[in-house]
Amino acid sequence: MARAYRSNPQLNAQRANTRSVDESVPQALSGYRPKITASSDVGYQTQDLFRNSWSNDKFFPRGVGLQVDQTLWNGNRTSNSVRRADSTVLASRETLRNTEQSVLLDGATAYMDVLRDTAILSLRKNNIEVLEEQLRQTRDRFNVGEVTRTDVAQAEARLAQANSDSAAAAGNLKASLGRYRQVIGVDAKQLQPAKALDATLPKSLDAAIAVSQAEHPLISAALHTVDAAQLAVKVVEGELYPTVAAQATASKRWDYQASNQELNQIQVVGRVSVPIYEGGDVYARVRQAKETLGQRRLEADQTRDQVRQSVVTAWASLESTREQITASQAQIQAAETALNGVREEAKVGQRTTLDVLNAQQELLTARVNLITAQRNRVVASYSVMSAIGRLSTRQLAVNVDQYEPATHYEQVRDKWIGTKTPDGR
Repeated sequence: MARAYRSNPQLNAQRANTRSVDESVPQALSGYRPKITASSDVGYQTQDLFRNSWSNDKFFPRGVGLQVDQTLWNGNRTSNSVRRADSTVLASRETLRNTEQSVLLDGATAYMDVLRDTAILSLRKNNIEVLEEQLRQTRDRFNVGEVTRTDVAQAEARLAQANSDSAAAAGNLKASLGRYRQVIGVDAKQLQPAKALDATLPKSLDAAIAVSQAEHPLISAALHTVDAAQLAVKVVEGELYPTVAAQATASKRWDYQASNQELNQIQVVGRVSVPIYEGGDVYARVRQAKETLGQRRLEADQTRDQVRQSVVTAWASLESTREQITASQAQIQAAETALNGVREEAKVGQRTTLDVLNAQQELLTARVNLITAQRNRVVASYSVMSAIGRLSTRQLAVNVDQYEPATHYEQVRDKWIGTKTPDGR
C-alpha cells in the first residue's frame, strides 16, 4: 500500500493534474491586480522647411513610456471567478482522493490475486504428485490383473488434465505478478497473508449507504462542480454590468516634432464602460451557463445513485463471500471424508479407479473454491471501504508520508510573478 501510494503513476499523474488546477486561482486573482506595460520607440525623420529660404532638418524622434491599467469594478466578475476557481480546486482534490481509493483498491486486489494464484498453483502441483502416485498404483494393479486397461487410461487422462490445469495456473500467476508490478511498482516477494477490514466497516448496509452519501469523494466533487457552474453563471452575467477602470501613463520623448525638443507627460484617466448591446452574445452565454448548471445538478444526483449502487453491490459481495467460505470449509471436510472412504472401498474392490479420481477432483475443487472465497472476502472488504469513501492510507494506518494538496495551493495562490514551480521546475 505504501509503495503504491508513493509511486503509482496513475496517482502521481492525478496529483500533477490537481497542482495544475491550483494555478486557476492565481489566474482569477490577476483580475484584482494592475496590468503594467512599458514601451519605447525610436525613428528617423527629415523635413524640408521654407522660411524665406529652404532649410532641411534631420532629427531622431524617440521616447519611452509606462502604462498602468487597474480595474476597479467589473460587475463582480473577478470575485466570482476566484470563488469558481476555488470550487474547481476543491473538486479536483476530491477527484484525487477518489483516485487514491482506486489505486489502493487495485493494490489490495493485485496483492490478493498473487496470494490466490500462488496457493492454487501449489494445489495444482500437489495434485499432479497425487495423480502420478495414483497412476503408478493403478499400473501396478493392472500388471497383476486387479484392474483393466480402462482404469489406467482414466488415471493417465486425469494426470494430463492436471498438468494442463497446472500450466494454466502458472500462467494466471504470471499475469497477477505483472499486474502487481504495474500497480505497486516492485516485484512481489514473500507476501504475507492479509486480513479483511471487518473492524473498520459499518455495521449494516444502511449505515454504509449513509456514510457513502456523506463522505464519498465523487459526490463531494460533483457538489463542488455544481458550485463552480453556479458561479460561472454569475461571471457571465457580470459582463452585462458597467466596468470601472483607471489608467495612468507616464512618457518622455526626445526630438519631439523638431530637433532638440523634449516632452514629459503624465496622465491619469478614469473610465466607465457601460455595455448597451453586444449582439446577444452575452445573453446567449448566460442562458448556456444556466443550462450547464442544470446539467451539473443532474449529474450530482446521478453520482449519488451510482455511489449507492456501488455500496449495495460491494456489501452483497461481502456477505456472499462469508457464506462461500463457510460452505467451502464444509465442502472440504466432506470431500476429505468421502475420499478416504472411497480409497478404502477401492482397496476391497467396491469402488473403481474412476471413483477415486472423482473424489480427489472434488476435494481439489473444494480447496480451490476456499482459496478463491478467502481472496474474494478480503477484496470485498476493501471494495466496501472504497464504495463508502473511506479507503485511504490514513484510515488504513499505512506508514507513509501523506501527500497534502493544500501545500501546493498555498504556495502558488498569492504568487504574483515567476515561472518556476514550487519544486524548482
